[in-house]
Amino acid sequence: MSARSASGDRVVPALARELAARLSALFERDVEIVERLNDAQRRVREANERLWSGLSPDAFGLIYDGVRPAGSSQIAALMDGAPDAKPAVLGALGQVHWSIHRGFCEYQSACEERRQLAIDVGEITAKFIEVLCAAGFSEADARGANVHEFARPAIR
Repeated sequence: MSARSASGDRVVPALARELAARLSALFERDVEIVERLNDAQRRVREANERLWSGLSPDAFGLIYDGVRPAGSSQIAALMDGAPDAKPAVLGALGQVHWSIHRGFCEYQSACEERRQLAIDVGEITAKFIEVLCAAGFSEADARGANVHEFARPAIR
C-alpha cells in the first residue's frame, strides 16, 4: 500500500498515520470497555434475579410466621418451610447485596474509563482532521477517513 492509496492522490502525512493508529487503538480499547460494561450489567441483573425471581411480596412473612409461599428464588428456597431460616436468608441476602454492589462499582468504573476515552478520542480526532486538512484533504474527507486503513504503515 502506498502513502497515497488510502487517500486517492493525496499523500497521508506520517503524523496523520500516527494519530490514526492511536485512534484505532482507542477504538479497540472501547470495545474492551463495552464488554466489561455488558458483563457488569449481566452480573447485576443475575444477582437481582437471585433475589427476586418468583419471590412473592409476602415472602418475608415466612421468617416470622412460616405460612406464606415464598416463591422460587434462591432466597425463597431458603425460607420455604424452614422455621429457622432467618440466618441463612440474611446470609444469602448479604451475598446478593455484595454481588450487586461489586457489579455496580465495576459498571461505574468502566463508565468513567469510557468517558475519559471519549475525551481522548475527541482530542486526537480534532488533531487528525487538522493534519489531514493541512495536507490537502477536504474537511468532509478528513472526517470520513477510515482511521484503521490510515493506521496501516505506508509502503513506499
